Amino acid sequence: MKVAHPHRPVRLLSGGNQQKVVIAKWLGTDPDILILDEPTAGVDIGTKSEILDMIRELASAGKAVIVISSEYPELLAVSDRVLVLKDGSIIRDIPAAKSLTRNISNSQSKESEQ
Repeated sequence: MKVAHPHRPVRLLSGGNQQKVVIAKWLGTDPDILILDEPTAGVDIGTKSEILDMIRELASAGKAVIVISSEYPELLAVSDRVLVLKDGSIIRDIPAAKSLTRNISNSQSKESEQ
């Protein structure tokens, strides 16, 4: 992260840099499990890419990372398994992200028929 003034309060940083600071604080605790709720919401495309890369690196390092996201491409980029929830219940358990688009479309079709 590059900032013009390193002592600038976090609240004065861009949204993307604020998000990076929040994630860095949690990573500083060396968690075994990290739960990220809409981790790329409101950030620019460059920051989004950095955050998704970081999620993949954490998972590759053996950390459990739970990502909550309404952005399907984001889930495709970082997931080994996807749970689709509706009204607090799991309606679909998808073991591999490569089939995410097809399975979510099928789930939505089945749900709209009910």
